[in-house]
Amino acid sequence: MVAAVSSTTATTGTLASASTSAQDQSDRFLKLLVAQLNNQDPMNPMDNSQMTSQIAQINTVSGIQQLNDSIKSMSAQYTSMQVMQGAAMIGHQVVADGSTMSINAGVGTAALSLDAAASSVQVQVLTPGGAVVDQFDMGALSAGTHNIQWDASSYTGGGTPTFSITAKQGSSTVTATPLIRDTIASVGTDSTGAMNLALKGGGSIKYDTIKSIL
Repeated sequence: MVAAVSSTTATTGTLASASTSAQDQSDRFLKLLVAQLNNQDPMNPMDNSQMTSQIAQINTVSGIQQLNDSIKSMSAQYTSMQVMQGAAMIGHQVVADGSTMSINAGVGTAALSLDAAASSVQVQVLTPGGAVVDQFDMGALSAGTHNIQWDASSYTGGGTPTFSITAKQGSSTVTATPLIRDTIASVGTDSTGAMNLALKGGGSIKYDTIKSIL
């Protein structure tokens, strides 16, 4: 009988993350233990050390479940605090990872980051479908982050345009990273609970992709 109860307790511990609550597991364990005590052989009673070990196991399972619940509660509170702090960014421009171009009053804005100085930087503007709309040369640029402005007054591609960068130093290619430059319109959370920032120009970005707040 002792072996059977120990097996049940071990299985319950393995499935601690299932829908059965720690209280339900504890109640079920106590019922089994009482039944075992009522039906034990009077000539061969249960060993006290075995009983103590089984009670310790169910207490461990209950403690782990309570710890998980506490962590979930703390995570939810942290997410709420993060969204409240993020609300202070509404109306501010941010530079973040991404290759979409924000259009406002006929002007497209974005940014790029160069790992090293480049003697020639070419920018291609594309429709959401990938068709080239325009291309222009930004000339020689130093290493670091630079703003991009594009005359979008005649853009009729439909949807938010994207852009690509080709940077060279002589015949060598320089690594260039496209960046979004847009205004935060609202703050919320996605399906995973992570903070999500909606952009005025359309689309959204995650908080951890932000490079700078202007």
